[in-house]
Order: sequence, then structure tokens, then C-alpha cells
Amino acid sequence: MRLFRSLTLLLTLVAPSAFADMYQVEMILVRQNAVPAIVSRAAPEDWAAGAQRLGADSQRTPALGGVVEKLTASGDYSVLMHKAWQQALDENPVKIAVSEGREQFGQFPIEGTLTLKLGRFTDVDAQFWVNQIDGNGLVTASERLKQESHTKNGQLNYLDNGHLALLIKITSLSAPAPREAPPEIVD
Repeated sequence: MRLFRSLTLLLTLVAPSAFADMYQVEMILVRQNAVPAIVSRAAPEDWAAGAQRLGADSQRTPALGGVVEKLTASGDYSVLMHKAWQQALDENPVKIAVSEGREQFGQFPIEGTLTLKLGRFTDVDAQFWVNQIDGNGLVTASERLKQESHTKNGQLNYLDNGHLALLIKITSLSAPAPREAPPEIVD
């Protein structure tokens, strides 16, 4: 029994690195108004294949409202989607399905996936479609964003894809906040 307790204690000291940490993910999908839209093939019906759906319990209030206001006020961008949620991340890729608007036959006006993998930087594989849906609920045309990036955690990252772009911020909820520089260190 004593061996069992010792083994349990040892596992609690060693195993935390094997468990995923919690992160807040916030994304803003925008259209760059000055760049002509590139219409691609319609989004596939299985656009979310293998992806986890965001549950209501993981949704969070977005913190980048000021960024959205600046983008909208500039007139250079149209904000298409702004979402925030929390999820566990580690070195194993996690694919999340994100959508906006009313679902019709499994398709949404805006739909896509984010695959996130934690490392020195967070690897992001973003794939989104902005769909035109006809009166029968069928996707007739789509604009597509497909971008891969190594993003720095805790900072707002910009993934440019021509006429569509994605701003994403991934922040650890378990790591301590960065400390301010001591007053004697001045730029």
C-alpha cells in the first residue's frame, strides 16, 4: 500500500507535463475590402470532418472588442466572425469546427476548422469558407481562407490570405502573467 502511495505521488509530480494546459483562443475572421474577393469552389459538405464542435460551456466572452471596433471603423475591413473559447492544448493536434449563422443542410454562411498544436509556438492550420447560400439552402459559391502559421502565444497574430484574413490570439489560462520590467530597466 505504501508503494502504491509513493507511486501515486511520483506520478503527480512527473505527469503534469503530460496533461494539456487550458488556453483561451480568440479569433477574428475579416474580409479586406480593398482586395477583390476570390470565389472558389463551394465548401465541401464534410467541411468539419474529424473536428470537435465547440460546446456552449467552452464559449467565452471575446476580449478583443477594441480591435474589432478599430477594424470596422477603418472601413478597410469587414468583420465576418468574432469568437472566443477555452480549450485544452498540448503537443497533439486538436481540430475544432467553428461556424457562424443559421445551419442549412449541414452548411453555414461561415464555417471552418482550426487545428492547433502546442509547441514552442502554437502551430495553427486554419481553413474557412464564407459561403453564398441560395433560397434552397444550397451553397452556390464560397470564398476560402487556407493558412498555416506558427503563432506566438499571448500575442495577436495576423494570418493574411489575400482578401480574407484571420487574427488569432492564444493565451494560456494556467501560466502566470508576464511580470513587468523592474523600474531601473528603462528603454
